[in-house]
Amino acid sequence: MTYILTTPPTAEPITLAETKAHLRLDDGHEDALLASLIITAREHLERDTGLCLIAQTWRLCLDAWPRDGILKIVKYPVQAIQNVTVYDHGGAPVEVSLEEHLLDGEGRPARLWLRDPPTPGQVMNGIEIVFVAGFGETAVEVPDGLKRAMLLHVAHMFAFRGVVAPEDQPAGIPDGYERLIASYRLRRL
Repeated sequence: MTYILTTPPTAEPITLAETKAHLRLDDGHEDALLASLIITAREHLERDTGLCLIAQTWRLCLDAWPRDGILKIVKYPVQAIQNVTVYDHGGAPVEVSLEEHLLDGEGRPARLWLRDPPTPGQVMNGIEIVFVAGFGETAVEVPDGLKRAMLLHVAHMFAFRGVVAPEDQPAGIPDGYERLIASYRLRRL
C-alpha cells in the first residue's frame, strides 16, 4: 500500500498574518522563514495524525483488493474518490465504474466499497485509487485546535531557529501541542 501526493494543498491552514500576530512581529524581515515554518508545521501535523488539513489529491497504489472487500484509507477526511484504475496482465489501464460504490469518508480510517471490482493483472501496484482528502479548500473548515497547535509549533521552531536549521525542523514539540492534537490521532489497539 503506497500513498503518493499528486496535488498538494493550494493554501495553508494558518496565514502569515495570523502567525506574525501570534509571534507579535510587525515587520516583514522574517516572512520567508515563517512561510517555510508554516509548511513544516502542517506537514508534521499531517504525518503525526494521518489528517489532510486542506484539500489535496492522493493516489493509493495496491497489489490486491482486501479479502473482505472494504478498502481502508488512512488519510482523513476523504472528500471524494475521483477514479479507480486496475491494470491488466499487459499493463493496460481499466477504469473501474464508481456508479455503485460506497464511501465512508468521515470514518477513521475512511472506508471504500466497490461492487465487483476487477482483479488486477499486475502483481505489484495493479490497483490505483485517486482521491481527494482534507477538511476543505480553505482554512475556514480546519478545526481551530489544529490551527492553534500549528501556531504553537511555528512559534517553537521560530524561537529555536538559531539552534536548529529550518531544513532540520521540527526539532522539538512545544508544551500543549500534544493535548491539542490528541483527539485527532488515529488510535490502534
